Amino acid sequence: MKKSCSGVALVIVIWVLSLLTLMAGSFALTMRRETAVTISMYDHALIQTLAQSGVSMAQKMLLLTDKSKQWHDDGSLYQFSLQNAVIRVKILSEAGKFSLNKVDSVTLGQIMAQTELDQTAQQALVSAILDWRDADDLVRINGAEKNEYKAAGLPYGPANQPFRSMQELQQVVGMTPKVYRQLKKLFSLYNIQSKVNLAVADKAVLTIVTGLDAKTIDDYLRQRAENHRQGLPLPPLAGNSVNNSARSGSLASNTFQVIVQVKTDQGLEGGISVIMQKNQSPEEPFQLLDWEELYDYPGFFSDNMDSLVINHESE
Repeated sequence: MKKSCSGVALVIVIWVLSLLTLMAGSFALTMRRETAVTISMYDHALIQTLAQSGVSMAQKMLLLTDKSKQWHDDGSLYQFSLQNAVIRVKILSEAGKFSLNKVDSVTLGQIMAQTELDQTAQQALVSAILDWRDADDLVRINGAEKNEYKAAGLPYGPANQPFRSMQELQQVVGMTPKVYRQLKKLFSLYNIQSKVNLAVADKAVLTIVTGLDAKTIDDYLRQRAENHRQGLPLPPLAGNSVNNSARSGSLASNTFQVIVQVKTDQGLEGGISVIMQKNQSPEEPFQLLDWEELYDYPGFFSDNMDSLVINHESE
């Protein structure tokens, strides 16, 4: 009888020990997961705080009264260090982008030619964008009004008014996520001109407007950065009849996109993009119009970007 009880007790002890081992393992796994989540949240908060510092620096440099020290709003790449991190900042004037609500069909076609769509799909998307923003229900060739959206199985039709947000562009029939990611970098809701100011346009816009090859555009951008470092005027666009003043006029914009990317000494990377408008009020010099985290924007820390950096700390 004693042997039987001892055997049962031994089984119970082994079972309890096994249960405690499983519980300890589960607890350790939970703690590791919670620790990983906490670290991830801390890292994310750190990157966001540093990126916000980049926006603040951009605002400060845009407000300088000394024009020679102001940061340029033509996509020039600036760099400074903060808390063991390198912060790179690009300011883009909205005047250097295509106006989503005023761009003409020819220019839209040139823009669509840069996408992955075949020619038929390009033409259809151009017409659909124009049909979305016009006030009538007349269907352009290969365009789309209410019936075409219904036929595509969409529960809505075109707005028949100007675009009110960049996200609205995703609703246009024929638009794909990949094409939208390409287009949103080129378009602006705040450019009041029908064409772009080339003096503040970035590589993607310059390529479409001028038709110059990538090497020529890259050489021009490097020279533009070098001229900024030395306080010299903008260089001319080689082989192009349009000089740096503008494509259709040189009207400046008081609305800017500020793109900030951060890289810490521990290898953490991230960034944000904000669109802000310059106000006359000294109490609130800028008004935030849009904000988003960056996930698919080309990296500012690739090797080919180093030659474009205008290092604020060395000036």
